[in-house]
Formats: sequence, structure tokens, C-alpha cells
Amino acid sequence: MEFVAGPAIHRVLCADCGTPIVPNSANLCVACLRNTVDITEGIPKQASVAFCRNCERFLSPPTTWTLAKPESSELLAICLKKLKGLNKIRLTEAHFIWTEPHSKRLRVSMTIQKEVLTNTILEQTFEIEYLVQHGQCPDCAKLAAKNTWKALVQVRQKVPHKRTFLYLEQLILKHNAQKDTISIKEVRDGLDFFYSSRSHAQKMLEFLTVSHRSKASEQLLSSDIHSSTANFKYTYSVEIVPICKDDLVCMPLKQARSLSNISPLTVCIRVGNSVQLLDPQTLQTCDIPAPVYWRSPFDSLASVTDLVEFTVLDVDPDFSRQKGKFVMADAQVALAGAFHSSGGAAIDEDMMDYESSGNTNQVYHTRTHLGAILQPGDTALGYFLTNANFNSDHFASLSQDYIPDIVLVKKTYPNRRKKNRTRNWKLRSIAKEAGEDGETSAARGAIGRMGGRDQKKVEQDYELFLRDLEEDPELRSGINLYKAPEVTMAAPDGAAAAVSQRERKGRRRPGQQYAMDVDETPAEVVPPHAVAGVENDEEGVEEPDFPDIKLDELLEGFDEMTLGDGQEDAHEQNV
Repeated sequence: MEFVAGPAIHRVLCADCGTPIVPNSANLCVACLRNTVDITEGIPKQASVAFCRNCERFLSPPTTWTLAKPESSELLAICLKKLKGLNKIRLTEAHFIWTEPHSKRLRVSMTIQKEVLTNTILEQTFEIEYLVQHGQCPDCAKLAAKNTWKALVQVRQKVPHKRTFLYLEQLILKHNAQKDTISIKEVRDGLDFFYSSRSHAQKMLEFLTVSHRSKASEQLLSSDIHSSTANFKYTYSVEIVPICKDDLVCMPLKQARSLSNISPLTVCIRVGNSVQLLDPQTLQTCDIPAPVYWRSPFDSLASVTDLVEFTVLDVDPDFSRQKGKFVMADAQVALAGAFHSSGGAAIDEDMMDYESSGNTNQVYHTRTHLGAILQPGDTALGYFLTNANFNSDHFASLSQDYIPDIVLVKKTYPNRRKKNRTRNWKLRSIAKEAGEDGETSAARGAIGRMGGRDQKKVEQDYELFLRDLEEDPELRSGINLYKAPEVTMAAPDGAAAAVSQRERKGRRRPGQQYAMDVDETPAEVVPPHAVAGVENDEEGVEEPDFPDIKLDELLEGFDEMTLGDGQEDAHEQNV
């Protein structure tokens, strides 16, 4: 086969260095062309980016502050916006070059193309170094000053305990409703949430789905008559119904007849969009919506602080009368500690009248809705109406024939508490803002930050709240429980150490401008003797039906919610 030579390639010498090259319009090789023409001319090789250390946001020109992670596409876009002259060339590729995190430098490698001569396109790769300049964004500058809020949500509930707000705190954390809150303050009957815009406050109002009534007001700060603009501060007042779960309620007789003729003496079983009441004598229930309640409001007759422990002697459940999880039963109960010999001990001055009058050995017959869970020998909490004295006209108008001696509310597990076991779970809390109106930080989260005025009472309410979570699976299903990495028993006289443990100042969680501090508060920091009714010298058999918290109900401590480093978090004590 005859060899056929290919077409000849004509070459010319480079006009500068004399290297044989393919002919082009410039008659220059690539190296000489780069030395002659610089396509990066007009593009700065050094630049700076503004970074706010408080909210960890970068300034995206001209005035937008954007949250961007290191070496992310968002941060790369911000860096490219800082460069001038990119509109005259074609950007083909750009990426970050790794630098030390503490160097305050960002290095970006760029590849660009540009037509330098007729039909001659030159490509070049070069690096640009950015200096990260720490500053303060306008939003953080406003937060550093006092009284810069634009909207305020005042949440109030006129009850003698804080359990409602403890549960509300957990709901806020689960749904991340605190991300727009710039500050939080505890007042006597509730909490105040401060926001930088009106829309954020309205989102909080939509989040509060519990039965409540709200009012809105606005205050004029300044106005401009020439441009017809004004600056306002908005305040929203929210009042939650003063009835909580397990409260004893006595409604007006007229209102009870309008609600399916239910008995006026009922027990509250749930508070949500409406108040759900249950008659333990007949298992009849009724729902009272918020508008209906506020047309004729009434208070609870007794709260959980008035509950008395009773020992169940006998139970006769009637499964033919069942409604949901409630089963009607006839029970015989006696006061806890009944039939125990006093051993000739002197009568305590603080002892209740019925405890010193011989009524402790009396057996009471009652009807209860807890027939599905009560067994002989169990301990239940209820209201002792025989010796009660209520300042209520509605209760006084009831016939004595229809008032039971005892109203059982829920089952309790005293032997489990006497063992003083540490909890393998913990709760997160919204930490306080440092230096807020001179308040001290020796308290847990958003609740109990009023210092020593209500500290002991708040500790008791928090302990009762933790017990409710342990004993009520339905209640804890609505919040997040986290695994406790390390559990340490507190010394009997370690109350001061427990308080000092809570004096650690919360630090702002990175990544959110308006994010409240999220503090990993120990799940149980109350010494055993700090809560009344807990005895350590008695040993009992642990209840077999105690609703233990399973491991699958616990969540791991997420990195984005962790305030300190791993070494510091590992030393946190969960008592």
C-alpha cells in the first residue's frame, strides 16, 4: 500500500523568542503572548470581606448580610461579588484553596478567558487572597444597645406555678420558634419575648395555639409629616387560661348545664385549643373553646400543689363503662401512711388537722376514671374534699350529696422516687441574655431567672415537671428528650454546687442572628431534700408498671445545638 503523506503543517517563528509555532494573528507563542498581554489586568489580587462575629454572617454587597458556611457556594458568590472587572472577561472555574481557620484569610483560585486579538482567546489561572475583617452588622449593633426592640409578646398565666411555661419552653425549642427572638425576660406571671420586627412577633402569636385571648397595642416613637412615615413599637398581650392539666374545676351550674348537662365538679385532662374537662363520676367529657371560656371565665378550684397521696386498697373496674383510655371503677382508698403506728410521737405543729384527728385510718369509697391502671397497693394522687375549705361560691352552691370525699387524678410512683435514681435523659433550655436589666444568671434557662425571690419554688416546679414527663408518656411525646452523656450523683449537701453549676453563662449559638442562647441545662439539679415529699431513708419495691423512658425516645445532642466544645460538654453534670 502506497504511503500518502499528510498535509504539511506550516509553522512560523515567534516574533519575540523565535520558537516555531502555528501561525496566528499575533505571531506570538503562548508564553510571549502572556508576557505581552495580561488578561487579569483590572482584577484586584487582594480584597476583603466583612464578617460579623456575633451572628457569623458575611456582607453580601451592597447591604445584605448572608449566612454562609466556610468554603460554601454562598461564600464563593460573596467573594466574587467583591471583585471588579469580572464583567469584561469570562469566568470558567473558581474554587477555594484550603487555609488555616484562624488565619483570617480566604484564598480563591480562578480561571478566566478573554479574547486578546482577533480570533485569539487566552486562558489564565490565578489566585486572589481575601482578608476577613471582623465587624458588626447593623442588626447586632442594634442588639448591643438597650431598648431597640420593635415588637413585644407578653405571655401571662395567673397560676401559682411555672409548669405551663416549662412545657412551653420545650415546645419552643422543639419547633425552633426561638430563632427570631432577640431577648427574653421573666416577669411575675409569665414571660416577655422581644423581637426586632412585627412579623416575627406575629409568628409567635400563631405558634401559641393554647387557649388564650390576646390584645394588640402600638406606641408611636417618631413620625415624619413630610413623607407620611412613622415608627411604632408593637405590644401583644397574651393571657393563657388559668386552668392547667389535672386541676380540679368547679363550673357555674348554668354553664355546666349548657355543656351537655355535665357535673359542675370536673377535672381538667387537657389544655390545647380548648379546655377539656372530665367528670370522673360518669366519664362524661366536654370541650370549652377559648371564646366560650372568656365570655364567662372561671378559675380552678384546686391545683396540683393541693394533691394528696392515697393508697389504693381495692379496685373494682367496670370495663363495660369505658371511654378511650378511661375505665370506670369503684375504689377503696386511704391516706398514704394510714394504719401506721405513730409510736407515741408528739404531734407536729405543721401537721394537717385531719392527720392528727384520727382520720388517717379511715377508709374512703370513691369512684374514679383510673380503673385501667390502678391496682391494689398502688399510690394515687387526688384531692381530699372531705376536709377541704374552698373559697368558691360555685362550690358552696353544690349539694353535699353530690360532692365525693376524694377525687383521684393520677397514679404516682413514690418508691421509684425514694430510690433517688439519676435520670438518663436531659432537657435543653433557653438561656438568658447576659446582663439583662441587671438580672443574675444563677438560674435555669428562661424560667427561674428572677433570682432568689422564687428560686426554691421554681426548683420544686421543675422537679414536678420532670416527674410528670417520666410518668406521662403522652405528655413527653410532644417534646424532645436528649441522652445524658454523663450522670453524676449530687452530694446530700451539694445544693450550692448545683447552683454554681447553673451559673455558667449561655453563649450564642452560631449561625442565627436572632437565635436565643440554647443552654444544655442538667436534667435534674435539685438535691433530694430540696423537694418536699421525697424521703431517702425508706426503701420500697420499685413499681413494675413504671413507664420508663425508652432509649428510642431519646435524641442525641445535635452539633448545631451544642454551645461548647466536646471536652467542656463532657464535664457537664446531670444530677
